[in-house]
Amino acid sequence: MKIYLAGPDVFLPDAVGIGQRKCDICRHHGVTGLYPLDNAVDLAAPGASMQIFRGNEAMMNASDAIIANLTPFRGPGADPGTVYELGYMAGQGKLCLSYCNDPASYAERVARSTKVTRGADNRLVDADGLTVEDFGLPDNLMMIHALDLHGSPLVMPHAKPVDIWRDLSAFETCVRLAAEKLG
Repeated sequence: MKIYLAGPDVFLPDAVGIGQRKCDICRHHGVTGLYPLDNAVDLAAPGASMQIFRGNEAMMNASDAIIANLTPFRGPGADPGTVYELGYMAGQGKLCLSYCNDPASYAERVARSTKVTRGADNRLVDADGLTVEDFGLPDNLMMIHALDLHGSPLVMPHAKPVDIWRDLSAFETCVRLAAEKLG
């Protein structure tokens, strides 16, 4: 059983090492992790971005499931590439699992990066006057409910780990769940 390992981990300075740790955890639980950086792409070559896209899509097509890291990346929400990959897999009816190492709600995270107030209609509004999704969920409702319907609820720690990018406890919980569901 193969699991595509999506997330912004690929942007970390030690991305290859993190990927290896994730694949080791998968192997320990009897599944195979497919990490995006396993695709060999010359980043200086013409068309490198399309090669990355096609390689990742091929990995997703070959996978039985996805584990997506939805820890906020460069803002209050998940990495957009990871969100696309989660939607791609849900659209194929594949098993979808995910984790987030920041247990705060999406509204709380938005308030960390911009001024948020209550409007006259009691809805949260950001500094640009845009409504802030406020269902008490850790991210956009479309991702959270895709997980509910296509796999397992989002896995989160009770408290934010010291190193949100390298703490793989929630990831390992997802791997165990995937192994059980795929087994």
